[in-house]
Amino acid sequence: MRKNILLTAMLSLFFVLQAAAQWTPTANLTIFSDDGNKFYLILNGEKYNDQPQTNIRVEELPNPYYSCKIIFENKAIPTISKSIQLTDANGMPQDVTYRIKVASKGKYVLRFYSMIPAEQNMMRPSNCTVYHFGQPNTIIGGPGYVQTTTQQQVYNQGVSTGANMNVNVGGVGVNINVPINGNVTTSGSSTTTTTTTTTTTTSGGGNYNNYGNVPAPPPVNVNGGNYNTMCSYAMAPNEFEDARKTIANNGFDDTRLSTAKTIISTNCMNTTQIMNIMKIFSFEDSRMDFAKYAYQYCVDKKSYYKVANTFSFESSKTELNNYIQGR
Repeated sequence: MRKNILLTAMLSLFFVLQAAAQWTPTANLTIFSDDGNKFYLILNGEKYNDQPQTNIRVEELPNPYYSCKIIFENKAIPTISKSIQLTDANGMPQDVTYRIKVASKGKYVLRFYSMIPAEQNMMRPSNCTVYHFGQPNTIIGGPGYVQTTTQQQVYNQGVSTGANMNVNVGGVGVNINVPINGNVTTSGSSTTTTTTTTTTTTSGGGNYNNYGNVPAPPPVNVNGGNYNTMCSYAMAPNEFEDARKTIANNGFDDTRLSTAKTIISTNCMNTTQIMNIMKIFSFEDSRMDFAKYAYQYCVDKKSYYKVANTFSFESSKTELNNYIQGR
């Protein structure tokens, strides 16, 4: 009888966890300003940031269309209103990026930038202030995010009164303790000690998993420099070529540089790809800026010395080599 009760409890919990682990696709939206003008984001009448930002991301948006309004901190820039779509032609939710740019005659516009399928546990861009749908003014990732973690450990001393089982479904781990004798509490020599540890970490950036907002491993700080530990694979050749053309289509080095930084911060590259991006820039200063910024997103840092060959001046090569050694 006791074994049947225990088995029934285990099976019930298994099916509950299995149902909870099912993932329903939702969309994500990222909006960034080309020239760094800070703005407020309003979606369907809901204002998400109480402080103006240059790069904002809202996750787990359930609807295919949203009414978007951009209000600039600089009152001289007119407000932008636009209806945006967050699904592909088949109606599947996407991870969509829009950018604010200056069009003809100096007018600010909101333009579609990129789209990739939304996936569970997607890596967030490190330079975005992240919000969750329906939770405005609550930062859940990126600059300004404060993470509070509470861990509780319970130690029981005395006679064991039940059976323990670990269940893992869809990445969710649960420890089950079912009293065989039907007793929930113990007395006499049995004691319980509870230890609670609270850790608060303030992060100015970092990559975090989407859906559930579980923080990914933070960058490792070495000699004062942050290394991105999440870069394991470089962009696929076809994706890189699209990115390269997007960067090259901009008319000014400043815009090329900001676009290149935005792309590499969410798509890691190898040294060859980084060198090909650097060749797009017209000025040595822009190449140097990107070379230093891209180092943390390079998947083969051992070969980064090759990047110095992209520079025209020996002084630039020396500067990059010194930078790498300092890192």
